[in-house]
Amino acid sequence: MFSLSPGIGYSLAAALVWGTYIFALKQYFTKYPGTVLTVGVNAAAVAWYLPLTVSRTDLASVPSLTRIGLGGIAIAVGTILATAAAFLIFLRALDAGEVSYVAPISKIVPVFVLPIEVVALQQRLTPLQVTGVVVATLAVYVANYRSGSLLDPIRKAATSRAAQFGLLSAACFALSDVGKRVALQELAVPLELWVPIVLGGVLVAVLPLALREWVPIRDALPRFLLAGGGVALGEHVTSLAFSTVPASIASPVINTQAVVAVLLGGVLLREDAFGIRLIAAALAVVGVGLIAA
Repeated sequence: MFSLSPGIGYSLAAALVWGTYIFALKQYFTKYPGTVLTVGVNAAAVAWYLPLTVSRTDLASVPSLTRIGLGGIAIAVGTILATAAAFLIFLRALDAGEVSYVAPISKIVPVFVLPIEVVALQQRLTPLQVTGVVVATLAVYVANYRSGSLLDPIRKAATSRAAQFGLLSAACFALSDVGKRVALQELAVPLELWVPIVLGGVLVAVLPLALREWVPIRDALPRFLLAGGGVALGEHVTSLAFSTVPASIASPVINTQAVVAVLLGGVLLREDAFGIRLIAAALAVVGVGLIAA
């Protein structure tokens, strides 16, 4: 009987949660600035998650700052800042383009994760993984293709704000993914403590920007609470994945969330060029799958 390892199972669960969340952002939160959205949703997520932190965190298992060291603290802070930047840039990409166009481009995160792990954590590239990088990069080309010259998609990706923001967000998410893996495995930060640290840290980092463009969210408070619950769940299962397997394995699976977002965007929102973008999403999945092989 076919069975999944726990790490891959957690990664698939995270993909479903985050893919649905991407769709919800485009459908229900477009009138809110990205900074305000981040603060509101993360505040709700922390409120949802704190009871779990209090009930399940063993203080004896929490590493001291001395044991973590300045390098570990820098990794934690850098991971929080990369997470905040990635999400805000991704929201800019969604503002500039359709879900089924942006999602396949912004979710080729493993293309960036693997080189980072090669340099920082001495991971090694296999020929199959190199093939995966090429296939996943091809997904960006296909997502941009309509008709005409074969060079047109490259020109579009080079000039499209949506594509540029999507790629930049992918790079930032890659830094975030590797940082989470290091914090949960190498630094041994307890998962139930790490999740609110990340969510709360992103909130604090974005709050000064949010206050400058604040708009009331009280009328949509139930919506923000529901989204916060989704983020808390997504961050929890994502952390479970990164605490179990290397980022270069978990990230490709988690980022198949692009397929979920593309399907929801194409079927429910009836976005244009759904077929070609679905092919692009499929290529992205194949590529990242090869990277993880």
